[in-house]
Amino acid sequence: MTQLGYTLSSEEFGPTELVDIARRAEAAGFDFVSISDHFHPWVSAQGESPFVWSTLGAIAEATDEIDVGVGVTCPTIRIHPVNVAHAVATVDELLGDRFTFGVGTGENLNEHVTGERWPEHDVRLEMLDEALAVMRSLWTGETTSHHGEYYTVENARLYTCPDEQPTTIGSAFGPQTAEWVAENADGLWCSGPKSEPVTAYEDAGGDGPKYTQLHGCYADSEAEAIETILEQWPNGSLPGELGQELPTPAHFEQAAGMVEKADIAEAGTTTEPDPQAHIDSIEQAIDAGYDHVYFHQIGDEQEQAIEFYEGEVLPSFE
Repeated sequence: MTQLGYTLSSEEFGPTELVDIARRAEAAGFDFVSISDHFHPWVSAQGESPFVWSTLGAIAEATDEIDVGVGVTCPTIRIHPVNVAHAVATVDELLGDRFTFGVGTGENLNEHVTGERWPEHDVRLEMLDEALAVMRSLWTGETTSHHGEYYTVENARLYTCPDEQPTTIGSAFGPQTAEWVAENADGLWCSGPKSEPVTAYEDAGGDGPKYTQLHGCYADSEAEAIETILEQWPNGSLPGELGQELPTPAHFEQAAGMVEKADIAEAGTTTEPDPQAHIDSIEQAIDAGYDHVYFHQIGDEQEQAIEFYEGEVLPSFE
């Protein structure tokens, strides 16, 4: 049965607001929330970037039953995988079987801040593979030493450690990474109703949960929604691999100058205030093979969007 979720956008809201949104999403009947892990927002108009692991601790205490995921963390450059494993183990203890950990190869926007070189995708995937192996060794609770191509670990042991390996899903937008996810992760994470990653994942033997995030803006009118997206989330309409390669919010703002209103609709963003448009978007993702679908409300009107979904959208999937 399809699980429906709601986005906690760390690029748009501070930690207290994110905790409040998570609490409200649980009360509205969403099955899960997924929170983003960013050092920078995409563009300055978004305005926030709290440390996700601190926010997750507060969410664990503020909610009771709703599942919570991170979509997704890059455990390779900005933060050493030893420290990510430590954070995940603690959050997993707080949330128990409500927690899902998402990993990906990252974006230059967040990872370059330590001054390390931003490598090409194949190298980033190798780094992720090694980082995940390190983290899974640490999650056994045994003393771990590792001398690999990218990481060194000496006599590290997590004393606060979950009884079982945390559920880990992998982000993929193309077939190469989707095949890696099928072999190395417990499920697939994507953005939008793309069927190609699902096909590649399943053809490679992947049989875990499949998550995708749908972007949109519920507002009083479609014109208002498009204006909000153009101001707050123009990065969603940038083509190709710019999202992985541009290094600063200023660069994203420069690139966003090319985005026009017509590009918003072409990016597949839901802007109509008609409930059926949102229902159709979710059904499209389900038809593409996803069993965990979550909605990202762009802009400040979070309560308005949650009320809309609670009354007009979620009942169609009960």
